[in-house]
Amino acid sequence: MNSLLVLYDERCALCLRCRDWLMRQRSYVPLGFLACGSQEARERYGAVPWLGEELVVVSDDGDVWVGPAAFLVALWSLEEWREWSYRLSGPELAPLAERFFHAISGNRKAIAALLKPDPCAGGTCKLPAGHAPPQHAPRAAYR
Repeated sequence: MNSLLVLYDERCALCLRCRDWLMRQRSYVPLGFLACGSQEARERYGAVPWLGEELVVVSDDGDVWVGPAAFLVALWSLEEWREWSYRLSGPELAPLAERFFHAISGNRKAIAALLKPDPCAGGTCKLPAGHAPPQHAPRAAYR
């Protein structure tokens, strides 16, 4: 395996934050990212029944992981999290890790609704909707 592709839900604020976090991590295995709703994802992975419903990770060898297994494979690829991927997949913690993943995944839309979008996404900050920019006082006020 030389690389992994993470298929994420581009309409989900939580999924976007997780993608951004993964992108900032150092990895042993290069990670690529593809929005599951994209034309390319539908053409390449449309046969994957969980596409858009669950986290999906695909290796360049064609192996596919879904849900908690995809989460653990993504952690396994990261330098700082590989050891945790082994711990979380062990017999003591695997049931807990699976329940945790399903709790987050099953409630991701509600969690995403609580997340506010990053006002500086893409390097440009914007005021929240409905907030007017501050008005400058007339020059006479400075005399």
